[in-house]
Amino acid sequence: MEWEIHTTRISANALPEPGRAARLYVHLYVREDQLRLYGFATAAERAAFLDLLKVEGVGPKQAQKILSGIEVHQLAEALETENLDRLSSIPGIGPKTAQKILLKLRGKLSLGPAPGESLEEDLAGALAGMGFDRKAVRGAVATVMRGLRDSALPREELERELFKRALALLGGQEAGS
Repeated sequence: MEWEIHTTRISANALPEPGRAARLYVHLYVREDQLRLYGFATAAERAAFLDLLKVEGVGPKQAQKILSGIEVHQLAEALETENLDRLSSIPGIGPKTAQKILLKLRGKLSLGPAPGESLEEDLAGALAGMGFDRKAVRGAVATVMRGLRDSALPREELERELFKRALALLGGQEAGS
């Protein structure tokens, strides 16, 4: 099976030359009439892409275009400083869309785990990316981690078990809300 992976200009530039191994953080975008893979050089870029999709009127193509016109750390800085001019200067983004992005994502842009972060931070980033509240995620991950810290599971199995238990814990909290 062959898949086409859509990527930003910034991620494409970060790829190694053809024939060399590469790692992309992907998102499968599902619609009734299409399945599309979007690939990103960093987890932070993928997290920003997912956050941009939460903005009314911003779809995957526009989110990809935004992240082709600005690096993630610059986007985060523009949001923090409420720099509408910087946001509006991104090709394809007008003042109204820039305002929507600022209102929706100011102080909320999740940059995901950086390479080399701990298992807990990686897991918390993944669960927050699924839409769970960050504070609840951190508490659930810490609780589950305490229970499994001394387990002798190999890392891959430990990751799966942590994810499964934290997801169950968070699902129970939402059901009880």
